[in-house]
Amino acid sequence: MEKKYTIRTMTIQDYPGLYALWLTIRGFGIRSIDDSEEGIARFLQRNPTTSVVAVSGEGEIVGGILCGHDGRRGCLYHVCVREDYRLLGIGKSMVVHCMKALREEQINKVSLIAFTVNDIGNAFWKRIGWTKREDLNYYDFTLNEANITAFNR
Repeated sequence: MEKKYTIRTMTIQDYPGLYALWLTIRGFGIRSIDDSEEGIARFLQRNPTTSVVAVSGEGEIVGGILCGHDGRRGCLYHVCVREDYRLLGIGKSMVVHCMKALREEQINKVSLIAFTVNDIGNAFWKRIGWTKREDLNYYDFTLNEANITAFNR
């Protein structure tokens, strides 16, 4: 039987289904503050047209991408498709939806971060023509009071 789905812009009402999907994705990192309903609401308020979900014919969230930008560069976060809906073109369709939304906002470049151990994800990005950068290092700093205080010493 053919699996039917639609791709549409994400809203905060999608959060429960999206969060449930995230919990099924092996190796997926969920952050307590940023990925909470309040954190996602803030993200969607700042980026109301660029994030996307894939919805099955039964109304279940089977894919999603958080997509936003800072006015200069877009970024994709939490790109995922439920395992039993993979290899149907959903991931690529969602990425194209996000890229078109970013272009509408005059964003000309988009990036993402994929864990090196995410073989399925890395194979996907390579297969759809994204370029793996070897010429830069990625740095990260968690903004909380303890880290800021330690940094300021």
